[in-house]
Amino acid sequence: MSLKSKVTGLILAGGRGTRMGRVDKGLQPFRGATLVAHVMERLSPQVASVAINANRNLPQYQAVAGESPVLPDFIDGFAGPLAGLQIGLQFCPTELLLTAPCDSPFFPLDLAERLYAAMAAQGADMAMAVTMEHDPEQPDAAPFRQPHPVFSLMKASVLPQLDAYLDTGARRMEGFFKTLKVAEVMFDDAAAFGNINTLEDLHRHERTAPTVVAPHATATAAAGPRDADPAALPVDEARRLICERIAPVEATETLPLLAALDRALAADIISPINVPAYDNSAMDGYALRGADLPAQGTATFKVIGIAYAGHPCTQAPQQNECVRIMTGAAIPPGCDSVLPQELAAAIDGDSVTIAANALRPGANLRRAGEDLKAGGIAIAAGKLLRPADLGLIASLGIPSVSVRRKLRVAFFSTGDELRSLGDELDTGCVYDSNRYTLFGMLTRLGCEVIDLGVVRDDPQALEAALREAADKADAIITSGGVSEGAADYTRDIMALLGDVAFWKLAMRPGRPLAFGKVQTEQGSAWLFGLPGNPVAVMVSFYMFARPALLRMMGAEAKLQTLQARATEAIRKRPGRTEYQRGIVSTGADGVAQVRLTGAQGSGILSSMTEANCIVVLHHAQANVDAGQMVDVMLFDGLT
Repeated sequence: MSLKSKVTGLILAGGRGTRMGRVDKGLQPFRGATLVAHVMERLSPQVASVAINANRNLPQYQAVAGESPVLPDFIDGFAGPLAGLQIGLQFCPTELLLTAPCDSPFFPLDLAERLYAAMAAQGADMAMAVTMEHDPEQPDAAPFRQPHPVFSLMKASVLPQLDAYLDTGARRMEGFFKTLKVAEVMFDDAAAFGNINTLEDLHRHERTAPTVVAPHATATAAAGPRDADPAALPVDEARRLICERIAPVEATETLPLLAALDRALAADIISPINVPAYDNSAMDGYALRGADLPAQGTATFKVIGIAYAGHPCTQAPQQNECVRIMTGAAIPPGCDSVLPQELAAAIDGDSVTIAANALRPGANLRRAGEDLKAGGIAIAAGKLLRPADLGLIASLGIPSVSVRRKLRVAFFSTGDELRSLGDELDTGCVYDSNRYTLFGMLTRLGCEVIDLGVVRDDPQALEAALREAADKADAIITSGGVSEGAADYTRDIMALLGDVAFWKLAMRPGRPLAFGKVQTEQGSAWLFGLPGNPVAVMVSFYMFARPALLRMMGAEAKLQTLQARATEAIRKRPGRTEYQRGIVSTGADGVAQVRLTGAQGSGILSSMTEANCIVVLHHAQANVDAGQMVDVMLFDGLT
């Protein structure tokens, strides 16, 4: 059993939460997310699951936690870290509990492993992080030993001892730890265990990226790389932040069924009839009464009529009589079973012989309403209508449907080096490919596209393009202009036009991303500022813009992944999500297998044309060995 599967993580956010004013400390915005989200992202690769202990703002913490639980104190009165530890141990479904505070987003990525090694070696009940620190008011004094009891790993079995300690009225952590056998683990970087206590601390850390603690020599694959950027926002967190702000457009329209393909349903389709409308035969054969079937030997039935689809037989068979029936024909009165013609023991003119056990009573009937009941939901709102959906709606006799109006999306590329097709290609210039991939992806998504061309690296030109796009469209997609380069004016223009966040993402390809709302006097539009490299544009679009646009369309369509076996080793650094281009096929053993297309640079657009899938290597994942299963996302239905 791996260490990770033995450990539950607990983020300590309980207490009054008033040190930073009106906003709870763990919910303070920090580098594109919240403090508690950064702690959760750092803790998750080390544990099987994570819980948050909080006493205020529980809905807001639950929004960050997602499916993970948020646990308020069992003890009243904001009783401190031990109260949080108590509820964490009560909840803990594993044998070990790892704790970290909500205001310390830089702790080591191998914390659990190093604490567990010491705990196991010393036969301890718990292990605690310790650092050597200097007194800033006495710089010449010798460093002193500083324990960090909120960074600890302990056995879940110590809960009775903690309950007994708290029952005495005591609340000090060091007092409780004296009742246990504790292993202390020395860490070199004291800054990694520092906490953010004030708004001044928060702003200082916003401006300066802290040193990342290199994983211990024996760190697992879940530990981050030596050069990981703690300021980089994880992919899942960026998706969540975008999803929280986006809402479907409200306008709808009613379309004839033949014009509704690929549109998002605005209202449930309610079936006005039963489907099937009547009991009918699932087979070509003979309709009869199940009670007449022989228990042993054989029985001969007289054929008294024939039933076709659309031409029922209204005569009710009597004992040892049957009706010849075709698939889809209504079941004659009194009949409850259909014998497939190939199962008849003998057919002689107007008589059919049936052997015992050839048929189960009630077999081969399709009951009225078996597919859909009258008054039931045939297709739920939000579904993107596909050909089968059109057929189903038509089968209900419904000629038109209510759908969300088409989403209007404006897009343009930025950069003085870009040339449009037909222009002369000067030295140092390239033809703009991003507008063509964006056009294809947006059109395939069913959007009404507005191509604004190439915009120069000029503040006035960029502002004019964004204003025009916001006036005409629901969303804006740009490529280029979101990095930290000197010629990227997007940040300055956004300060004038809207509320836009600029993120560095922990992903490859595609690191910079801008997201927010552009607001003008005439209108507003959501902005998705994508990187400039061609492959990064496509990957960033699929991971962030596509799900957001679908949500605006009133549709939900998660990207589907499947598992395939890697035919070769794949290099991967933990601490970021990577999307590598691959070719998936079926191996000799029938199992899906995948190989990379070759060089994976973000400017190599041919790697996308050669590929039929994206290999998804998750945030905490490390190098992949040949033969290991990986997640792949098929282009079919995506591109």
